[in-house]
Amino acid sequence: MWDVVRIILALGFALLLMRVGIGLLGGFTRPVPEPPPAGELRKVKLLYRCSVCGTEVRMTTAVDADPDPPRHCMDEMDLMTPVDDL
Repeated sequence: MWDVVRIILALGFALLLMRVGIGLLGGFTRPVPEPPPAGELRKVKLLYRCSVCGTEVRMTTAVDADPDPPRHCMDEMDLMTPVDDL
């Protein structure tokens, strides 16, 4: 009698585990969200470096073609991109 109860519990647990696994895998198949409307962001290719700690940041999109430099270590970062590439 107890063997039947254990088998039923094991099958129930296996079904629950399978449903959770399928749900997690289904989350990966959702489509990528739409990009923002054209004109809101511009593509830029700017490289900044923090003069205090040396951290480098590459900016790929910005609101305008000449954005303000980001701040790091409580100070503005230095533009490392050559002026000819702007």
